[in-house]
Order: sequence, then C-alpha cells, then structure tokens
Amino acid sequence: MADIKVADEMASVPYASGWQAHIALDEAVLAGKPVIRGTRLAVEFVVELLALGWSIEDVARGYPGVTPEAVRACLSYATAVLQAERVYHHSVA
Repeated sequence: MADIKVADEMASVPYASGWQAHIALDEAVLAGKPVIRGTRLAVEFVVELLALGWSIEDVARGYPGVTPEAVRACLSYATAVLQAERVYHHSVA
C-alpha cells in the first residue's frame, strides 16, 4: 500500500526538515510553481507520483539529479502549505 510506504520512509525525517534547500519558487520556471531546485519537476507532480504508489526511491531513480531528500522535501513543502491554509466560514444573509 503506497500510504504505508511513504509513511514508513518519512518516519525518520521531521516534516520541517528544511524543504527550502530543495524547493524553488521562480516565476521563470513553470509559471512560478514550486519545483525541485535545479529541475522543472513540479512539487505537485512528485506528490501525485507518490499518491499513485511510487516510492521515494522510485521517484529519485526515475529522474536524474533528484535525490530522496528532494522528494521528501516535496512532502514537507506540501505539509507546510496545508498547515498554513486557513478556512473561514461565513454565512450570507
């Protein structure tokens, strides 16, 4: 099961493990979407691969220059974005 694989691999890495060293946001690359630094590989694409069952090592092996740490950084980045999200409920009269 993919969820277990990713959870097991992430168990030894804190979520706030410095994703900034691996993730870049540059308006000139993929219209500013977050990518693995030095690549055009979008964080959302990496997270989708993991959701489809790829292991962290599968992603790293499949994309030259991408390390397992960079793949984990994608998950850390996604976690940080979701933690920062705020939802406000209001009713319209």
